[in-house]
Amino acid sequence: MTAVRNVLISGAGIAGPALAHWLHRYGIEPTVVERAPAPRSGGYAVDVRGVALDVAERMGVLDGIAEHGTGMASASFVDARGRRVADFTPSQARTASEGRSRELLRGDLVRLLHEPTTAYTEYLYDDTVTALEQAPGGVHVSFAHAAPRVFDLVVGADGLHSTTRALAFGPEGPFRRFLNAYISICTVPNHLGLDREVLLHNLPGRAIALYHTPRAEGAKAMFLVSTRSETGIDRRPAGEQRRFLREAFAGAGWEAGRLLSETESAPDFYFDSVTQIRARSWSAGRVVLLGDAAHCPSPASGQGSSLALVGAHVLAGELARHDAPAAALAAYEARMRPFVAANQAIADAGLGFLAPRTRTGIAVRNALVRAAPLLSRIGGFDSKLSTAAEALELDAPAPAPG
Repeated sequence: MTAVRNVLISGAGIAGPALAHWLHRYGIEPTVVERAPAPRSGGYAVDVRGVALDVAERMGVLDGIAEHGTGMASASFVDARGRRVADFTPSQARTASEGRSRELLRGDLVRLLHEPTTAYTEYLYDDTVTALEQAPGGVHVSFAHAAPRVFDLVVGADGLHSTTRALAFGPEGPFRRFLNAYISICTVPNHLGLDREVLLHNLPGRAIALYHTPRAEGAKAMFLVSTRSETGIDRRPAGEQRRFLREAFAGAGWEAGRLLSETESAPDFYFDSVTQIRARSWSAGRVVLLGDAAHCPSPASGQGSSLALVGAHVLAGELARHDAPAAALAAYEARMRPFVAANQAIADAGLGFLAPRTRTGIAVRNALVRAAPLLSRIGGFDSKLSTAAEALELDAPAPAPG
């Protein structure tokens, strides 16, 4: 196999532009195809933690990430009457002392990664890959709109429900690990007048939250529902998903009724399963997976964005170090597998913290948080999260071509 000179990246979210940055750094020509007509703005809050902050610093975007922080100052669990029953510290408020976590809106992170790459990256928006045909000299790629082309390597960075993965590896089913929960997020009016804070109300196996950041209009509502088995509701029309939420939170108290009503007109209603991707291999010939397409850790881990940034750095570095793509892809997977496993392993604990499955579990969680505001530093979920986020030592960047 010959050296990689040009790469098609499917997906212009977080992993795609990050990989474009590093490929250009090593003299490899990136092209990015994206189904959306433009970079996606807005979105929910995401975190960049641990080793991913080191990658961001090497990319020159760390200051921008800090400047665009959500500014969250407080977070509280509330009961059905809206009374605050326990306070916990949001990740953004910890950064001043710990320095290893930054929270920002997904759209802000996408923009920070995307804008610098437009000077040297071809972006094919409002398009998608429809077929991949591998040959000894490259991958023949067909698009929905653009003319067919040949690339030395194709990277699927197109998320949990990756089209690239489906084309090269087969249907999603065998790669899914469903975590017995569904999540929905959307923008709603800030009718409570929240100021840089999160309020979260629980019923057994369910959570409903409202948070405000000055980085976005209105507020964000989040619904989390645990289930005993997979129902397929994530693949149903939005109207059925809204009905599912109404039934799950019927009689929930607090602001549930109003927030559920406001989802009907939300411009950015999002609904999906809480699912991990666990593939035995991340590459097939000259097609390789990156970010959520390869190893989605699920929102319950809080580590999807960080894994995408670190994976882009590692993949590009290995492509620069090896003459043969096969060796580079094997090295990429060997480096990333333990890091991914550590971060996927914390998802169950994350769900247990956000949505305990029994009333007793909710009461115990609240009591522990009240008794130990620094619980996360003495063995709780956040301690596990911090450990997983640091579970990879970055190699020095491969030397740029002379």
